[in-house]
Amino acid sequence: MAATDARTLANDLATRDDAALARLFAARRVSPSASWADAFDAAEQLLDAASIGRALTTLTADEVAALEAAVGTGALPAGPERERLHELALVDDAGAVWDAVADALAQTPRVVPPASPERPPADPDAAAAERAFAAVSALADVLHETLAAPLSRIGAGSLGAADRRRLIEAGAVPDADAADEIVDIAERAGLLSADGRTLLVTPAGVEWLRTGTLSRWAEVATRLLDALPSGVRGRAGGWMPPTEWTGAYPYDPSWPAQADALAALLRRWAITGPAGTPTAWSAPSASGGDLDLDALIALLPPEVDKVFLQNDLTAIAPGSLAPHLDVRLRSMARRESRAQASSYRFTAETLADALTAGESAESLRAFLTELSLTGLPQPLAYEIDRSASRHGALRVGPDGEARTRVTSDDPALLRTIAVDQALRPLGLIPDGEALITRSSPDTAFWMIADARYPVIAVDADGEHRTLDRHRLGTPPEPAPDPIDVYADLLARLRAAQSGDADAAWLGRELEQAVRARATLVVAVRLPDGTEREFTIEATGLGGGRLRGLDRNVDVERTLPVSSITRVARA
Repeated sequence: MAATDARTLANDLATRDDAALARLFAARRVSPSASWADAFDAAEQLLDAASIGRALTTLTADEVAALEAAVGTGALPAGPERERLHELALVDDAGAVWDAVADALAQTPRVVPPASPERPPADPDAAAAERAFAAVSALADVLHETLAAPLSRIGAGSLGAADRRRLIEAGAVPDADAADEIVDIAERAGLLSADGRTLLVTPAGVEWLRTGTLSRWAEVATRLLDALPSGVRGRAGGWMPPTEWTGAYPYDPSWPAQADALAALLRRWAITGPAGTPTAWSAPSASGGDLDLDALIALLPPEVDKVFLQNDLTAIAPGSLAPHLDVRLRSMARRESRAQASSYRFTAETLADALTAGESAESLRAFLTELSLTGLPQPLAYEIDRSASRHGALRVGPDGEARTRVTSDDPALLRTIAVDQALRPLGLIPDGEALITRSSPDTAFWMIADARYPVIAVDADGEHRTLDRHRLGTPPEPAPDPIDVYADLLARLRAAQSGDADAAWLGRELEQAVRARATLVVAVRLPDGTEREFTIEATGLGGGRLRGLDRNVDVERTLPVSSITRVARA
């Protein structure tokens, strides 16, 4: 690394504002706890071979090409590549490449991409639309399964094998690859979020479930495309198809695997076809325009808003049921088949769950009557009334003094739950005509409900209150502002800034020479205005004077630092 480069870069860094410095440090992956004392420390570290090597992995193919061309021609012409490379401190403000960067380019091998596999032919638009519909349906089913029981992840961050199998057995996804890709898509779209090693549906995911099929597809597609890295984006604002992603990041050894994973997600979501080319409705977006949703909706199966209710306590949707109706129907019936003509089954348990979630016999009958093409069958009406008549036989609510009270008009039912081994963790004990527990009302309610007793939650006044047991995830926190991340480091660099950069650099060079007991050629301006050079072994620095052994005459010399005009290693 040339000392003049480090000095020039230090001066460059001193002219940047805090926001620009913070962006640079973040892009170059500088540790916020770096022990840099001044801009010269920062410049030396940014020109270190390891630091430059990390920076090269972030460069796109266009940026690498511009940098390599500049090594041969002397400087980059004005343009976005030059601006980006200067922001990364890989070239000076005139576009000239630092010597250390040129050396790193010469010594760092490019990543050799794997051989491209033989690509299958493009599928017809109708088949691609069917894939889009299947992906949307699969993601909706995954979210429903996650609402019922959160998904787990292993240490590497991938979906746990047990939950992968659960999704397959539930019919939400056809195979393990689909499970991994659909869950990855949901995370990237903000519909699932991680809480430790658990994946939860976010509030955005709940809202997504209430939208139509086309809106569901478009929202996720937009988020996937917006998150594509800059190296695969076109200059017109679009994106390159995966067939052109090879070599997008020439110095990043992890890029081929990342590219394959991203391409699989676009293919799964029918943004691209099996061959990696954009589908008919995605092609305008690749060129910098908008998704052509009219082209997609013309090929999607139409949504229906009616079902056939049957005497065997099932409901048959003669097509793709409108999502908002599907969500509510699932709250009172178990979905059994996931073809375009879906079926749902009502049971005493599913109806009890609906009543627990806040439905009433009247609201259930009204919704199903409106939804049905065949009216409300007598067996289903009877089951609704029977479930409603039993529901609420047990009431759970607060009792003050951090206790929960369980009451009922049926003393025998209270005696039954008091000895139920499944409820033993609650520690229910008699208190007059009720039972009390130290567990919270919500905990007691859900344990009793899970044991399949007809229970409702009430408030302190005995009024019915609805509980939602779905534990929702929080959206990912936005990335912290780099200025906040590097506040301490920036403050230290600013405090060390001097109005005389040349004097600061000279002081730094002399301090380093003294520590290394280096031999220097020191030019000193004499009182008569002439200059004289001394070759000395630096031994001390203090009081504004440099001390050292003059090797030519073997005497100790003391030179005033203010008179030194230049220094070079001997």
